[in-house]
Amino acid sequence: MEKTKRELQAYLKLVDVVIELLDARIPKSGKNPDIDKLAKNKFRVIVLNKSDLADDTATKKWAAFYAASGFTVVAADSVKGYGMKEITAACLRLTKEKTERQLARGRIYTPVRAMVAGIPNVGKSTFINRLTGRNVTKTGDKPGVTKTEQWVKIKKGFELLDTPGILWPKLKDGTAVVNLALTGAISDDALDMRELGLKLIDIFIKNNPKALKTRYGINFIDEQAPEIMDMIGMARGYKLKGGGVDVLRTSRMLADEFRSNKIARATLEEPGD
Repeated sequence: MEKTKRELQAYLKLVDVVIELLDARIPKSGKNPDIDKLAKNKFRVIVLNKSDLADDTATKKWAAFYAASGFTVVAADSVKGYGMKEITAACLRLTKEKTERQLARGRIYTPVRAMVAGIPNVGKSTFINRLTGRNVTKTGDKPGVTKTEQWVKIKKGFELLDTPGILWPKLKDGTAVVNLALTGAISDDALDMRELGLKLIDIFIKNNPKALKTRYGINFIDEQAPEIMDMIGMARGYKLKGGGVDVLRTSRMLADEFRSNKIARATLEEPGD
């Protein structure tokens, strides 16, 4: 992560705009504070990506929050293409004055260059492929697919620099770690999946218990996360030889179904949390 951070700092000298992709489900936990420090003198566009997986009302609140902080904000779904035209237009609008100054000085026209940055698994490669209309970068549902930087031509006069996902070197906020893990920014191999599954159940108990009841055909009133975990495991038939519930398998299934939006659209945090 430190090595990637140094490389990003070097590439910033080559770009006019920094497009930071945030997972719309975790707009705070997924925002790398290093990017704000490194790109403080650049035009900034925040893209609330994967907005199709997040709660619409919460996404609007986050868009207003970051707009009030001075960012240009666009909600997007890079899989289906929602918001792509707005992002391109925003980058060209932000750099219009600079481009006109260059032309007035008689300088040969140079393309607007933007850097795409964000944490692992936020969807940068899918985002760029959608902007270009062709598969120019590798995509995947695991963090770390993009390994090196590459320039991609979006249209005449507009180029993007794709970069590897970068997490900050030290994660000290426990809530942020859970949110990053639930959305797949941290590899499952590095986590206690049982604890993660219980955290996810707690989130839905608080915000949308009906979604759990409907998805897994269970009913609960005052039961806590461990008891509901057992209900879900039994409903899915995830049993151990001794007759108990396979909690690890149930937890992995819960995480997978949350990430693929099979439980319900959800935003894990709101401004002011």
